[in-house]
Amino acid sequence: MRQKVITHPWLDALKVYTQPRVLGMLFLGFSAGLPLLLVLGTLSFWLREAGIDRSTIGYLSWIGLAYGFKWAWSPLVDRMPLPLLTRLLGRRRSWLLLAQAGIIVGLAGMALTDPAQDLTRIAQFAILVAFASATQDIALDAYRIEAVKIEWQAAMAATYQTGYRIAMIAAGAGVLWIAASVDVSEVTYEHAPWQTAYLIMAAAMSVGVIATLIIREPEVHIAAIKIEAGLSGVARWFIDAVIHPFVDFFQRYRWQALTLLALIATYRISDVVMGIMANPFYVDMGYTKNEVANVSKVYGVIMTIVGAWIGGLLSMRFGNLRVLMLGAILSAATNLLFAWLATRGHDVQALIFTVSADNLSAGIASAAFVAYLSSLVNVTYSATQYALYSSIMLLLPKFVAGFSGVAVDAWGYASFFNATALLGVPVLLLVWLAGRVHAQHVKPASAASSPGLTHSGD
Repeated sequence: MRQKVITHPWLDALKVYTQPRVLGMLFLGFSAGLPLLLVLGTLSFWLREAGIDRSTIGYLSWIGLAYGFKWAWSPLVDRMPLPLLTRLLGRRRSWLLLAQAGIIVGLAGMALTDPAQDLTRIAQFAILVAFASATQDIALDAYRIEAVKIEWQAAMAATYQTGYRIAMIAAGAGVLWIAASVDVSEVTYEHAPWQTAYLIMAAAMSVGVIATLIIREPEVHIAAIKIEAGLSGVARWFIDAVIHPFVDFFQRYRWQALTLLALIATYRISDVVMGIMANPFYVDMGYTKNEVANVSKVYGVIMTIVGAWIGGLLSMRFGNLRVLMLGAILSAATNLLFAWLATRGHDVQALIFTVSADNLSAGIASAAFVAYLSSLVNVTYSATQYALYSSIMLLLPKFVAGFSGVAVDAWGYASFFNATALLGVPVLLLVWLAGRVHAQHVKPASAASSPGLTHSGD
């Protein structure tokens, strides 16, 4: 008599993390996560140390709007082949490699520019990094969605977030450690430490380059879309690559699409608006580069990774919407801890507690949110639709964040952090409304692909 093997649902859920493509997202996530802080958070620390005022730092955060407008060129990344590269590497890998080359050039240019002497030039190189990084995100998100079935997307999001956060340790703590080790004094500003750190970060992008050369293209066949006779080749491409992805979303959700877009546009607003002033806050509170590196950029990121894995598992067991609600509550509530921290002065223990809670909640929310966005995608238009969602996710928060320096100057840090917490309150209602929409669309949107689509995974 054959003995029945008893398995535990949690053990079955964990097995997904052994899949090759799920594990491969660690390295690709690293490539995606490295540039972000280097043009936003870490750059703001560098600029504040160089004597740049908070209002200017806030306005320079609008460089991050490149991520909010990536939908504008996502159709090119989705459908336009690159000479030679596409033939050699495939549709997704060719764009990944081109974008990574742009990031490397931009980071090297930033390294060789002193913001205290030429703020305009460093802003120009930062824009190049942001644009290339956004392009990499477009291709990478499409690869992630196409590479595995929908049931594995939460796990893909978790491993992606893990690699992403490891890169953020390198781009955050790593840069600060390197700069601190080269800096002869914390009292006076020197350009050389930051130059060394940013050149090393440019070299670290080789992880993404190597990963891109190793991975295989997703085995996804996209059926030809019928276009009205008589249209030129350019018009056909425009309708196929640009019009259809947007029309498809509204056809599937109709007027309810507005609710979903509102949720996407505001879900991360509390974290993004608060985050722009986090590093200037650390500088103004007297924390050293090593203290910020150890607590915020290492321990905090580890907590984010833990949160991402917890969020991935919770989403697989209980559904994305429940975890989205939990993440929204925690994201708003933990901003209140920063308001409390502002009253403590230079208190490393309070910093550890605040950063731990904030980053754990951010990891939970991010994993669930990425999986939720992936569930809205029709794989026929993977790159374009996901770029649309992720752009909308950042556009409003990044715009509002540009005024964060002005708000801090006017209200002080404590009142500013309290205000960012209040920004998250409407999100709770939108998550509830999105749950009602989801109940009317039981089958995940991305699974509702055309007969001409096939998925395969390792």
